[in-house]
Amino acid sequence: MISSIPDTSDRPASGVSAALKSVFTRCAICGTDTGEPVGVGEDFEYRTVPDTFIAVQCPSCGLVYLNPRPAESELSTIYPANYHAFIFTPEQFGFVFKVRRWLESRRVRRWCSGLSPTAKILDVGCGDGFHLKLLKDFGEPGWKLEGLDLDERAVTAARRNGLEVQQGAIETANLPTGSYDLILLIMTIEHVADPRALLADIYHLLKPGGRFVIVTDNIGSLSFRLFRGRHWGGYHFPRHWNLFDKRSLVALSEQVGFKPVRAGTATSPVNWVYSIRNLLDDWGAPPWLVNRFSLHTPVSLSIFTIVDMIQNVVDRGSTLQVILRKPQATT
Repeated sequence: MISSIPDTSDRPASGVSAALKSVFTRCAICGTDTGEPVGVGEDFEYRTVPDTFIAVQCPSCGLVYLNPRPAESELSTIYPANYHAFIFTPEQFGFVFKVRRWLESRRVRRWCSGLSPTAKILDVGCGDGFHLKLLKDFGEPGWKLEGLDLDERAVTAARRNGLEVQQGAIETANLPTGSYDLILLIMTIEHVADPRALLADIYHLLKPGGRFVIVTDNIGSLSFRLFRGRHWGGYHFPRHWNLFDKRSLVALSEQVGFKPVRAGTATSPVNWVYSIRNLLDDWGAPPWLVNRFSLHTPVSLSIFTIVDMIQNVVDRGSTLQVILRKPQATT
């Protein structure tokens, strides 16, 4: 394994910094608190806080979760103004933006296959509205598109693109029950404190027979296996609180009542690139070398896209892509 858990006996425990309030938690799937440490790391990407964080894995269901994790009152601290989901624009990311837009537009159209021309679609945790904009540009003109995000900065960016996005949490957003044909949860479930409650809220918002798509980081990937001790990009310390493999994500979804339609993986170079970046940064490599591995660097992203495409052939891609359905109402 490239990255192992270091000796942290001379380091402060996670959460002791006065700058960050932390809370202890349990496995979001089975409720146990017997998780064993699998990774210890820092906020390598944004350096928002000096704390060290511990990722543990539940021995029963396999979920990996941050414990302790930042309190929800600390969100404005751990999500800085330059967070990539707030400012993913062609001006900022150039060629990388164009490639991602092309690739993601193909995925989005597959998720929407068979929807009616007047379908109602909700993107939960939509960020700056990247995927909503794809639906607007490439989808049916009669689709009713809505987004929801907690962060004011993300909502402002989405509205600048002419998108209908509401700021707030799903449980307080006053959205109409049983009215959506498709709900997207793209790179969002890993950020929330209570993923089961989130899925339950989404279940109630969908029409009977409605479709639900989850995309999230995959702890069943080769990149996790190699870098899990400290540097894995999917940890995204301290912003990713719950991390899944295919089995655990389907199990949680079924607890809520969803029926799986298709569960697999998808190609993404991001965790590979950030794992290398985190390793180099931690080893004190010069900034010019560290900065060769980021969302702004087409060469490293292209190389690891090929690497992850090979892994995806055997269902070990870096991201999970799970499609679920709310059962039809029974009479």
